[in-house]
Amino acid sequence: MTNHEVYMDLALDNARAMKGQTDPNPLVGSVIVNDNRIVGVGTHLKAGEPHAEIHALRMAGELAKGGTIYVTLEPCSHHGRTGPCAEAIVKAGIKKAVIATLDPNPLVAGNGVKILKDAGIEVITGVRQAEAWKMNEVFNKFIVEKKPFITLKAGITLDGKVASHSYNSKWITSEEARHDVHHLRNENMAILVGINTALKDNPALTTRIPNGRNPIRVVLDSTLKLPLDYQLVTDNEAETWIFTSRRFDEQKKQQLEEIGIKVFVTKSQEHVDPVEVVEVLGENGVSSLIIEGGGNVNASFLEHKLIDKVVLYIAPKLIGGKDAPTFLEGAGIELMKDAIELTDTQMLPVGKDFKFIGYPKYNEPRDAS
Repeated sequence: MTNHEVYMDLALDNARAMKGQTDPNPLVGSVIVNDNRIVGVGTHLKAGEPHAEIHALRMAGELAKGGTIYVTLEPCSHHGRTGPCAEAIVKAGIKKAVIATLDPNPLVAGNGVKILKDAGIEVITGVRQAEAWKMNEVFNKFIVEKKPFITLKAGITLDGKVASHSYNSKWITSEEARHDVHHLRNENMAILVGINTALKDNPALTTRIPNGRNPIRVVLDSTLKLPLDYQLVTDNEAETWIFTSRRFDEQKKQQLEEIGIKVFVTKSQEHVDPVEVVEVLGENGVSSLIIEGGGNVNASFLEHKLIDKVVLYIAPKLIGGKDAPTFLEGAGIELMKDAIELTDTQMLPVGKDFKFIGYPKYNEPRDAS
């Protein structure tokens, strides 16, 4: 392992610690080294606040001059709510910049590096590039497509069931796995369920960890069946957004909106179109979404090639029964060649259970709409 990798790993660790805090901005960490000594460390804490490089430069002070700065993402080159980091690096007298990845936004990619090089700063790119890219998988998609990065999450048995045939599901997974789910919720800006899940479970869909962030709660409800006394309507723990079809109940819509619930009427005549939901969420600045729906909602998003990542908490249990619900239903595929392969997979132990992570590889391009 080279010194460049050691210092970049430190910058990556600091950036990852802020997961769930910086949306819709990326996770970024920075380390400044001078004469083989760390003189400045910084991370981006929150959108609208100084970037990681600025925090590191402030800590280093005069010791930044002649030093090397390590940054997990190309320093910005534009004026936004904060000034250009590339210009601040030049002003501080940095001699060398080591950058993990370029900015994925095609409108700005490479501009920060150009500013540094034009000022005579030596620039090295690609150190821990794969790690830095995956760390910002949400930002990388949202900045280019203006659509949320979507994670499908489910707690299942070894035979893929989410409940028994009587719909009893408490609890399939261990307490440790359920705790991990709350961390996953904390990392996402929004969480989505279908109306059937909402009616059956009366869920809060909140993040029950210290200082956790409650995501926006999204419900697909084509006729506005959600009762006015359910937690999603009454608890005021987080925003609740409902997507409905043209068949919605006008009086119910008015009642919900008077309480403070956002109701989006989609173009759909029958069932809410997941493609339209994703577009609207993106237009409203939602960069990450976790789906905790039933089998039909999950299948609908997968069939439309909207799922970017799958996270399954698998309990070493067997339920059986052809009528026991699974986490993926819908029509399903006809031929095995059309099965959706999951790549870049991991299997991690969580309590008595296993956490599976994978990324769908679609056989055909995603819907461009």
